[in-house]
Amino acid sequence: MLEYLRIRDLALIRDMELEFRDGMNVLTGETGAGKSFIMKALGFLMGERLGQDMVRPGAEHALAEAVFNMHGEEIILRRELAAESGRSRFYMNDKLCSQETARDLRGNLLLHTTQHGQQKLLQPGFQAALIDAALDSPALLHERDALLKEWRENNAEGGRLREQLQSLADRRELLEMQQREIDKISPQPGEEEDLEIQRARAKELAGLAAEYENARNLVYGEEGFTSVLHRIERAFERLAAKDDFFAGALDIIKNLREQLPEIERRLRRAPAAASVEEMNVLEARLYSLAQLKRKLRRSLEEILSLRKEIEENLSFLDVCDLEIKRIETQDKMLRERLSALLQKLVPARRAAARHFVHRLEQELIGLGFAEELRVEVNFDPIELAPGCVDERARLLWSPNPGQAPQPLGRIASGGELSRFLLALVGIQAEEEEATLIFDEVDAGIGGLTLTCLADRLDALSSKRQVLLITHWPQLAVRAHRHFYVSKEVRDNETFTFCTQLNPEAIRKELGRMGGGGAQAENFADSLLERRNPSNPA
Repeated sequence: MLEYLRIRDLALIRDMELEFRDGMNVLTGETGAGKSFIMKALGFLMGERLGQDMVRPGAEHALAEAVFNMHGEEIILRRELAAESGRSRFYMNDKLCSQETARDLRGNLLLHTTQHGQQKLLQPGFQAALIDAALDSPALLHERDALLKEWRENNAEGGRLREQLQSLADRRELLEMQQREIDKISPQPGEEEDLEIQRARAKELAGLAAEYENARNLVYGEEGFTSVLHRIERAFERLAAKDDFFAGALDIIKNLREQLPEIERRLRRAPAAASVEEMNVLEARLYSLAQLKRKLRRSLEEILSLRKEIEENLSFLDVCDLEIKRIETQDKMLRERLSALLQKLVPARRAAARHFVHRLEQELIGLGFAEELRVEVNFDPIELAPGCVDERARLLWSPNPGQAPQPLGRIASGGELSRFLLALVGIQAEEEEATLIFDEVDAGIGGLTLTCLADRLDALSSKRQVLLITHWPQLAVRAHRHFYVSKEVRDNETFTFCTQLNPEAIRKELGRMGGGGAQAENFADSLLERRNPSNPA
């Protein structure tokens, strides 16, 4: 139950506080006075969006807060709308929460019925949901939806596999050719880099071996350094025999000759260079790798990745048939389970529809329709999956004797839709506890039907809290608490006010609603005398 509502700096409302009670709470006032702003504040509090232009000019933010009592527990909700950014914050019991929290709470706290609900009532999906909500076993719907989701996911997986299989099957010849080319060369990870290093090292060793050979030839060749040094030594021996000056030089030459054997041994230990055959093998391997790269137009690293991809794809082709057969088996099993479930759901829905229609007819008759009124449910088959046929319910009705049942949107007037909507809410009210909000549900209704509508709202208010916006005194007189909404201009500013009326003010307001003047006041007095004595305002 909604106990308290405060609205601050929203549109024309500067600061408004309303205290509601159980039973029927009625809001009246001239058209355009601002009753809709109060409803907007409640909707905003329950998660609906409001533009920043709804913040009163000059204010930093708009505020809506309410106190609900649910099962004896007090719930305090507050939501603020910033004028600068248009962003809002939602609090529950002074704790910052997400907007989803507010929307999740809405169904438990408020059931908002407006003229827009009439348009919703005409939608086939909404009508189907009404019948489904009447099922004794909602678990059947949950199981159906779960099976349908699983079937669709399995079917989608099968479709992806078949598409992939077809794509790979078209490329199989190319893949196998590429695999043969790669396997013929059989490149290894890092092989090309290793071969390049080996070739560079072999070339370096071959050059060094050539230097060794050249040095040995220079020293020991026929006209090499050894032969020349021998002749120099003989010449210096002859010179030293005649001139002591050359004796020192002769010693140097002899020492050098004595070191030559060690030099020779060093030169004979030249590093072994790769053989011609080894170099040919190395170059041939590098050439084969280069040819493979040119043929496949990829780097060696990309070729290795391609080989892995080809192996995976060809392996997939080999096992894909088995996987598709598994999916087809799963598909058949899921459809069989879904079909078996629908054989339970369809008759259960039809039974629920009969019970729902009976209750709805009684509600409508109580709202002033003819005793001969008939409501029917038409069931349109819908194939959820091959061989799995469900039904979608659609409401038809015949408000008058002799009329064939027709869709609501084809023959129902605005007033009839209002009463139809109220009848649905009356049925739902038996199972729920949320506060019922009726925003001009009396549109298009007049005469004796108003009395029927007032009686039904009165009956609802004995079970549930009701908030009613109306322009009819016949409805307003049933209020347990009556609020008057007015618009005033003060110092060139417009304000919306809401005042709880005392008995005398109620009498005057009922007279205003009846058209004003002595006759309207007399009418108001008669309404007050005839109203339900359990409904003192």
